[in-house]
Amino acid sequence: MSAEYQSLPSRAGLVVVGGGVIGCSIAREAARYISGIVILEKESDVSCGTSKANNAEVHSGIGEDAGTLKQKLNVRGNQLYDEFVRGLGVELKRQGMLLVVTQRTVPVDETGGMSESEREDILTRKIPDAIVAYGEKAGIKGLRTLTRDEVFATEPNVTREAVAGVFDETYGLISPYKLTIALAEHAVINGARVFLNTEVTGFRVEDGEVKAVITDRGEIETPLVINAAGVFADEVADMAGAGGFVIHPRKGASLLFDRQVTAEYVRSSVAEFRMPGQKTTQSKGGGAMPTAEGNLQLGPTAIETGDKYDTSISAEEIEEIFERFHYLLPDFPRDALISAFSGIRAPTLEEDFVIGASEAVRGFVNVAGIQSPGLASAPAIAEMVMGILHDLGLPREPRPDFDPVRPAPPKFSELPVAERNRLIAADPRWGHVICRCETVTEMEVVNAIHAIIPATNMDAVKRRTRTGMGRCQGGFCHGRVASILARELGTPITAVTKDGESSPVFLGMAKDFLVEEKR
Repeated sequence: MSAEYQSLPSRAGLVVVGGGVIGCSIAREAARYISGIVILEKESDVSCGTSKANNAEVHSGIGEDAGTLKQKLNVRGNQLYDEFVRGLGVELKRQGMLLVVTQRTVPVDETGGMSESEREDILTRKIPDAIVAYGEKAGIKGLRTLTRDEVFATEPNVTREAVAGVFDETYGLISPYKLTIALAEHAVINGARVFLNTEVTGFRVEDGEVKAVITDRGEIETPLVINAAGVFADEVADMAGAGGFVIHPRKGASLLFDRQVTAEYVRSSVAEFRMPGQKTTQSKGGGAMPTAEGNLQLGPTAIETGDKYDTSISAEEIEEIFERFHYLLPDFPRDALISAFSGIRAPTLEEDFVIGASEAVRGFVNVAGIQSPGLASAPAIAEMVMGILHDLGLPREPRPDFDPVRPAPPKFSELPVAERNRLIAADPRWGHVICRCETVTEMEVVNAIHAIIPATNMDAVKRRTRTGMGRCQGGFCHGRVASILARELGTPITAVTKDGESSPVFLGMAKDFLVEEKR
């Protein structure tokens, strides 16, 4: 790892606490104006918190409460996304979302003296029209109602109890961890510096102004601090005396399925419309969602937890997800499940975003309570925070030397045959497939390890290359990736970790996995 990632600078023009999608979005936007930016992340890579464990949806805002900052920034963020990702080398897919109205949306036993024709009119006309009107009032474009036949033409596998629907064409998909990595690297290209394994332990505040960030590796003087610390944002704010809000962690579990089986099961994101009184949690309810890479997800759940580190998932939670979506997708191939994961959301007690300059500590900006739709809102959050930073003294004139492009590493599996052959001729490592499920080559792993923000453990390599994300979940490539990491980092293979110091992959050597000896 290069020296710039090992020693902290004595001073920075702006310090961003938190290397998730929000912190990296703000850092990249701020890099348009200044170069002396520092991103501090306590984990071994960026995108290690909520940003790596969500449903990857670029929501439109249709599922958010009217009048909230959350909905305002969600709608704006969705509209900014295409321009936001331009030059990053990360694909945004506008797959759309189908909201399905079903027979149980207005159960027969709850209709009182209503006639069947009146109930049918509510289900097939009034509810879809109301959904569209609600969305249009929020500023969402491209909403349209669907008849029952149009629902089945759009998504043939939904329940036969579907009676109508609303299609939202603005919904999108993006890989949240690839986006976060790209934003961080783009910031670095433009003069920012990222420090991993660096935990903020306090702040130096004098005369009501922030003067420095104190970390477990030293102190950085700075006049501006962005608190984008996710589920720990309340604790970080309290360290500076700039708090006043509480994060109560909420776990969301999701299931991931083999794309060879479920790639065409749904064409868009699909969710069942539930009346406000039918919701039992502070959640949009989840659904069946494709991923940017072609897998399918079911979920997420919404479970209150007092543990900000609790990303466990139980057999009961898995069964809960299957039971929840069995009605919407009755013939779903359950046996195509390849992985289950959960992430921690960071809601405040008010269930809204907390974004603003601290009134108690000048130069300290809180960007907190960023739960779903945080990924979708990221461009608008960054835009809002830039306005705050300009008011606090950040230059308003863009840098003339800002580089608008972050070169994306080649993805071997998507290259034309002629380009593959050219790369292999130049370096045989391009032709050595390490991960068979995802067709990832040795050279792609090497490039990840030596990237702008180096991947120094198994999970970091996985996020950049998709090794271990296929149907065998690393059963064939695990040892090969570990041996490449050991070789490239110049460490024993027993020093390779899953995701940082406390997660060793090996207890000791049973046999030699070195890639060179397997050729």
